[in-house]
Amino acid sequence: MNVVVIGGHTRNIGKTSVMSALIREFSSLGWTAVKITQYGHGVCSHDGQPCGCAPTEHPFALTEEADSRGRADTCRYLAAGARHSLWLRARQGQLASALPLLDRKLRGSEWVAIESNSILEFIEPLLYLVVVDGSRSDFKPSARRSLARADAFISVNAEVSVAAAGHNREARTSGPMDASTCQLLNLTHDSADFGGKPVFPADASHYWSAAIATFVGSKLDEAIARESHPAVPSGELARAVRPGTSYLKEIRGA
Repeated sequence: MNVVVIGGHTRNIGKTSVMSALIREFSSLGWTAVKITQYGHGVCSHDGQPCGCAPTEHPFALTEEADSRGRADTCRYLAAGARHSLWLRARQGQLASALPLLDRKLRGSEWVAIESNSILEFIEPLLYLVVVDGSRSDFKPSARRSLARADAFISVNAEVSVAAAGHNREARTSGPMDASTCQLLNLTHDSADFGGKPVFPADASHYWSAAIATFVGSKLDEAIARESHPAVPSGELARAVRPGTSYLKEIRGA
């Protein structure tokens, strides 16, 4: 199983748009798309508002989307070309308990795209893309914990980013983050590339570019060409769980 994870430092900054673009760009791979939502105290982590998404009988629930014409994020995945679209809802702190259910549902899926930061606590994906916006100051704890593991950043502050680079957005491969995003991530301009990791500018109307597609495509090609790679084996999500987590202890004790 090859897993690509799309994350972001806050809500409503384009994660679903990036994931939909990924699915559309590489639709021939036949993606299974997964959205993970955590909730607690009657407030949904999707938008921070009270909602009715929490399961009433169990600490987690997994449903499959069938409507490609709806407005929900899972509908958008299908409209982009995903073969299957899943929504995993889990109570805060219960995501590990929900992974065996997700694992069973993903068996047989070769390419999986997951919209989540928290899943990084349990798996080592093939690729982790992080959407950032320097104009948004709030920062999810799960994003902060996983930030250093990003393979690339998609900086949604196009006017500033592109103007600073002096290049066309489509032609530009990558470059430094804009000042506001550097400040958000607690970076100085000297370390603005975040350890040499590429930073791709995007805007709120596209969230994607030819440069992003080229970068992602190269990583997917590497996975396809490689005889043995650290992607998650199909049907064995548990083996990618990091040592010391409650889920790994549960699997060992099973």
